[in-house]
Amino acid sequence: MRKHILLAMGVGALVLPLAACNDPKDTATVAQSYGPSPTLPPPEHSRIPTVNIATVNRWHEGAKPVAADGMTVAAFATGLDHPRTVYTLPNGDVLAAESNAPPKPDDSIMGFIYRQAQRWAGAGRSSANRITLLRDADGDGVAEFRSVFLRDLNSPFGMVLVGEDFYVANTDGIMKFPYHEGDTRITAPGVKLADLPAGTLNHHWTKDLTASPDGSKLYATVGSNSNAAENGIEAETNRAAVLEVDRASGQWRVFASGLRNPNGPSFNPKTGELWVVVNERDELGNDLVPDYMTSVRDGAFYGWPYSYFGDHVDTRVEPRRPDMVQKAMAPDYALGAHTAALGLAFNTGNLFPQQMQDGAFIGQHGSWNRKPRSGYKVIFVPFRDGKPSGGPQDVLTGFLNDKGDAQGRPVGVRLDKRGALLVADDVGNTIWRVTPAPTSASR
Repeated sequence: MRKHILLAMGVGALVLPLAACNDPKDTATVAQSYGPSPTLPPPEHSRIPTVNIATVNRWHEGAKPVAADGMTVAAFATGLDHPRTVYTLPNGDVLAAESNAPPKPDDSIMGFIYRQAQRWAGAGRSSANRITLLRDADGDGVAEFRSVFLRDLNSPFGMVLVGEDFYVANTDGIMKFPYHEGDTRITAPGVKLADLPAGTLNHHWTKDLTASPDGSKLYATVGSNSNAAENGIEAETNRAAVLEVDRASGQWRVFASGLRNPNGPSFNPKTGELWVVVNERDELGNDLVPDYMTSVRDGAFYGWPYSYFGDHVDTRVEPRRPDMVQKAMAPDYALGAHTAALGLAFNTGNLFPQQMQDGAFIGQHGSWNRKPRSGYKVIFVPFRDGKPSGGPQDVLTGFLNDKGDAQGRPVGVRLDKRGALLVADDVGNTIWRVTPAPTSASR
């Protein structure tokens, strides 16, 4: 029934305020859905899911997102093809994974809804399946050189360099390539280190990647094959999880589970803990369930699909598993309902003010199923003693224009070699670079 309905629908002081919404009541609601103890309203059940897609109307010439007070933003590179993630090499070169979803012939009704929404939101093109290298040799904050670094990949997303081994997380596996500092392209054939859960359903296709601080392990994120296990729990084997991969052997195990769609794996510089951002489930109302960021503990279970934010039971999931609900860990910090957090980067540089040290930048791709829309911005969450401390602060807004059209949508975030923030904008086909605004003394 849903399918037919949808087919018919055709460095001084830095001030980072939480952006206001148009509706004061919604502003209060949004604020309550952030933080370590968000307000969780009763679930709402509807036979027809909310679909509120921002029509694509890409940046006009000279247009750009709105940077917070005390910050400035400029285009680092334009004219890319759906850039999803960015990665900084030791010599300062920047890699952009230009990627989109692979074909999904066995998609579910909910998957069909999501795919239609993504098409209308500018993500319906075939995948470029490449990684592009961007070089700013003169240090002016704009990449004047680019090269196809890797081609003929399979919906690549995560990237990480360990020594002279460069790893790419395709949608179906981790590939290893040789890299030497200064290389602008890799022509050697890759070697598959490990298969990752994929298949013809592959509902959440993005596979993100990072390496342990000592380089011995890789950590790959794998999203669920459904919204709330409607395709059967067997379809979720080794999914909704973070996998730990041994670099030497390629063998992997489930490191943590119950994470519906984790992305942005990053090690907290203060504690050494692994953190991720997670997209939570849909169809429970405008304000359920908040996406979140959390530390990830070895062997821990975070609730999906049986519960959310600890022991809040999702009554749609059968059979019930009270034993799993009892062991579900509540995440560390809510990021607002349906904001689609996809990027996470700790501020390990020294460019931004001291009060931002060790906090985290988060790219929120934006909702497709909430009224009014949420996300569509980059935020900063301050940390103290290795934990989030304080409310979210806007870094980049203005991805939606005054008509509610999407000029861009932020995804992956990463610091460059000088400590500036790079933001992949997949709808705007741009990599943005955010720095502190020049002070009067430095002009």
